[in-house]
Amino acid sequence: MPDHEHIYHSQAETYDLLISKQPSLYSVIDAIKPAAGLDILDLGAGSGRLTCALAPQAKSILALDESQAMLDLTAHKLRAAGLRNWSTRVADHRALPVEDRSVDLVVSGWSICYLGSSTLPNWQADIRQVMAEIKRVLRPGGCAIIIENYGTASETPDPPAFLLDYFAQLEKEYGFSSTWVRTDYGFDSLQEAERLTRFFFGDAIADRVVREGWTRVPECAGVWWLRV
Repeated sequence: MPDHEHIYHSQAETYDLLISKQPSLYSVIDAIKPAAGLDILDLGAGSGRLTCALAPQAKSILALDESQAMLDLTAHKLRAAGLRNWSTRVADHRALPVEDRSVDLVVSGWSICYLGSSTLPNWQADIRQVMAEIKRVLRPGGCAIIIENYGTASETPDPPAFLLDYFAQLEKEYGFSSTWVRTDYGFDSLQEAERLTRFFFGDAIADRVVREGWTRVPECAGVWWLRV
């Protein structure tokens, strides 16, 4: 399996090309909590897929990530769009550099899961700390929306086994509601599909892409939300 930490710090541009092949999730978020006029916090913003979608409607948006390379890409996109209502900062989900009750919406896409894998010895404590931080920074009436991988190369939900306990904890312990959506990748060619899926997902999925002749690679995403 590819080293995602190395990718996020050293191959941000290729990662950004991969996710550019997916549809925007703005409408999914907006249906849960309309973004217009809100102060928004994006945890694990990466190269800005959620930040850039939400920023044009937001009052303000702060993108946090552990990778400066990812945040540099996000900043470049936001500047190119002529937006000024944003900022970026390197940060850990467990210690947010944000004041108490200062944001209306927290979003996190494909990021908290790296602390929630059942293969990690302290995953429950880490998730507990992340949830405490999210609740600390949200204003009354605010909302948290978490999006995670719910099955790559699958047309129906097939979440990774090592994330099942984390997903169950979101609902049973923390009170999140949930649904799922399709986030298929639409590649320009089979060659591109093989190259980019092998880069991020590894040989098993890339080999299947080749066998199936896929230029559209199915994927599901889980969506969890909590209103405070």
